[in-house]
Amino acid sequence: MTDRAALHDRLAAELARRTPVAVATVVRGEPFGAKLLVLPGEILGSLGGPGIDGAVVGAARSLLAAGRSETRPYPSPGGEVEVFLETFPPPPTLLIVGAVHVGQALCAAAKPLGFDVVVVDARAKLATAERFPLADRIVQAWPDEAMAELGVGPNWYVAILTHDPKFDEPAILGALATPARYIGAIGSRKTNEDRRRRLADSGIGPEELARVRAPIGLDIGATTPEEMAVSILAEIVAVRNGRPGGMLTAASGPIRGAIPGPEPVLAETAAP
Repeated sequence: MTDRAALHDRLAAELARRTPVAVATVVRGEPFGAKLLVLPGEILGSLGGPGIDGAVVGAARSLLAAGRSETRPYPSPGGEVEVFLETFPPPPTLLIVGAVHVGQALCAAAKPLGFDVVVVDARAKLATAERFPLADRIVQAWPDEAMAELGVGPNWYVAILTHDPKFDEPAILGALATPARYIGAIGSRKTNEDRRRRLADSGIGPEELARVRAPIGLDIGATTPEEMAVSILAEIVAVRNGRPGGMLTAASGPIRGAIPGPEPVLAETAAP
């Protein structure tokens, strides 16, 4: 068995590398305090035997994918134990396609919420560090080409803001080829209806098109770039937490954090 000091050191190193990792700890029962470290493709430590270890690893990976932590009971050779499954998913990444004014406001608003921000635009005059000083990465490339190289994953949120078919439609196609958690595209209802028709004519099926939230954002009557950034980011946070994004006065249940259990189907949103 790996000693706890070695597990702690490995955990610290993996967190520094932003590796998705989960830690399982026996918090009631024996062996009290035993730990199991769940890494991509590797398991370190033990909670007392292969049976409980196997059950916990599966649960830990599911919780890690959902970005949740919780305590669960498990049977063990010495009786039932409680295991705290603590997950450390990598920071969510916001991919802004289009180095426009709304993108600048969105980047500034997303950083305090813990998002890594990547800005993509083929227009070198717009995609600059001077315009996006808080961005973690700026990529001067066509959006579909950039997405193929960025390794967009399930903890990524894509906001397509170019409002130009020659940029936004390749961006949508590129995003649909990834497991991104969120894909939103700016534009009026007519713009989005026309865009959906062209994409459908090109062979994109209705299930794929349903992944695109367009018009992007929540219905707050936003008009300025800053208000539109609030609208877009609010929708992203709602999706991240499995929330519908409506008025709290009309909601029931807890008002903070993610809703436990399967993620609900969110209603189509209106223009920001």
